Amino acid sequence: MARSALMNVMVQAAVKAGRGLSRDFGEVQNLQVSVKGPGDFVSQADTRAEKILFEELEKARPAFGFLMEEGGVKEGTDPQSRWIIDPLDGTTNFLHGIPHFAISIALERHGVITAGLIYNPVTDEMYTAERGGGAFLNDRRLRVAARRELTDCVVACGLPHLGRGDHGKFLIELRNVMNNCVGVRRGGAASLDLAYVAAGRYDGYWENHLSAWDIAAGIILVREAGGFVSDVNGGQTMLDAGNILAGNEYIHKQLGETVRKPLKTAK
Repeated sequence: MARSALMNVMVQAAVKAGRGLSRDFGEVQNLQVSVKGPGDFVSQADTRAEKILFEELEKARPAFGFLMEEGGVKEGTDPQSRWIIDPLDGTTNFLHGIPHFAISIALERHGVITAGLIYNPVTDEMYTAERGGGAFLNDRRLRVAARRELTDCVVACGLPHLGRGDHGKFLIELRNVMNNCVGVRRGGAASLDLAYVAAGRYDGYWENHLSAWDIAAGIILVREAGGFVSDVNGGQTMLDAGNILAGNEYIHKQLGETVRKPLKTAK
């Protein structure tokens, strides 16, 4: 697979940061951990990985701005280009010794996501996509799953947790989906949920209460793998609204209709 110069920069940054995360994962009991909010943690691993990503990407493209989970917004001299970075998506998994977490890097230019990378350093799975160039897992081209009926599908979701989200509303959504699919999965890392949709491992995915860095790279991965992505209401405000719905053409439509069922219709 031939990568562009820009994607090579992203890959090199992710691999370098990933080496640190793999080392920290093996010594997770020694990390300093801070609490940002109920059920929301940040560790030394997050901050170290973000520092590496920032330094590598800024060195390669000094004019670009940044939107980062830990470091916030850093304006660049090119106002139309910014990196959107999550240095460790799945921090709770990471801190519990669960090897399901990822680095997520997206490039947004003129308001459009043009490149994305999601990397799990433990499994060494590198998902990449550039606009118009397809989606890949390492060197293998990806396509979304081809199932056409939600009743045949495995669907991923995110669960609201302590202090976050509308638990009652989500339970209605979950009940509706459970009644209409083969199984529901909750992995704990939104970026990897989207990568798994792009790879055809999950047929669909929906989640609420997300941040831009959780989903930006995954959006282009799913689209370049032939899938459909929207907010839960069918619009294109995913990064601002903080919710997302993904699948192939058929499952995206059916999953959206199922998730949006009025509360009074749930049984």
